[in-house]
Amino acid sequence: MRIDNRFNKCLAKHASQWASRLLLAVWLGFGLPVVHETARADSALEYQVKAAFIYNFIAFTQWPSDADSEVNMCLYGEDYFGHEIDKLQNKAVGTRSLKVSRISNPEQLAQCQVIFFAKSVNNDLAELMRDLSDKPILTLADSPNATSKGIAINMNLVNEKVVFEINLGIARKAGLDISSKLLQLAAKVYQ
Repeated sequence: MRIDNRFNKCLAKHASQWASRLLLAVWLGFGLPVVHETARADSALEYQVKAAFIYNFIAFTQWPSDADSEVNMCLYGEDYFGHEIDKLQNKAVGTRSLKVSRISNPEQLAQCQVIFFAKSVNNDLAELMRDLSDKPILTLADSPNATSKGIAINMNLVNEKVVFEINLGIARKAGLDISSKLLQLAAKVYQ
């Protein structure tokens, strides 16, 4: 009888943890028409999944209290998203709404609260980040070694799955608070 009680308590504890993780995974996947594991290297599907990840990165990030009522998300560099990223236009993030812009002039980047840097500008990232490092801007990319060049969150396609790494030091320097729930799901977190 005592063994059954211990087993049931242990099972309940693990079921609760599992349910919490499942709920978070479902919430992160909100808006995705496909399951993360089925994301293939097909470019359109890859960027459809990455657009959903971007929305969730924004949703799990807190800006300083003086932030605007609108989140201005900018794409800089070659646009691999096509119309997928436009589906985020006017989508609610808490009490704020998202505005999607494509920027070609680096001088306009300081007007953004979120910037996705395309692979086409990977060689210029370090230089671009010098002017943005102390501003409350969530920087995102999907380029090799982007976190070492000053990007806060970098996505990669690994074994046909989108995984991400977070440079927490960069995010904190920018005055951003990234949810611990998002940090737990990252493949790597750099301090």
